[in-house]
Amino acid sequence: MSDGKLSAKIPHFDGLHYDHWSELMENLLRAKGLCPMIEMDYQEPIEMTVLTDEQLELLQDAKTNDHKVKHYLFRAIDRSVFEQILDRRTAKSVWDSLKRKYGGNDRVKKSMLNSLRRKFEVLEMKDAETITEYFARVM
Repeated sequence: MSDGKLSAKIPHFDGLHYDHWSELMENLLRAKGLCPMIEMDYQEPIEMTVLTDEQLELLQDAKTNDHKVKHYLFRAIDRSVFEQILDRRTAKSVWDSLKRKYGGNDRVKKSMLNSLRRKFEVLEMKDAETITEYFARVM
């Protein structure tokens, strides 16, 4: 830590262990005072809207913070994951997209786990299959 700023390593996300990564990332953003950017989107004003100087400053701060969070998220994720969220406009939309794709909810996770368990339980080598083919299919 230098100059009173928090310096922390950005947690890496490769598409695995989303729950762990998201907790680490959220903690980092909270420590930097940027967590609100993944909790709620900022709204661009309609072009014809006249803003006060204070409103313009708040909007500029929101844009800057949004760009900071997107920067942290983009640095944290693998290229394969990055390509899936590249078109997202705000930090919140990036965060929500990752959460939908990799997080899921408990019911979805249980359903996926049950499906994999059923596939595993009935997994067997086919009659005309070689051991090499079987291992290639299983792995």
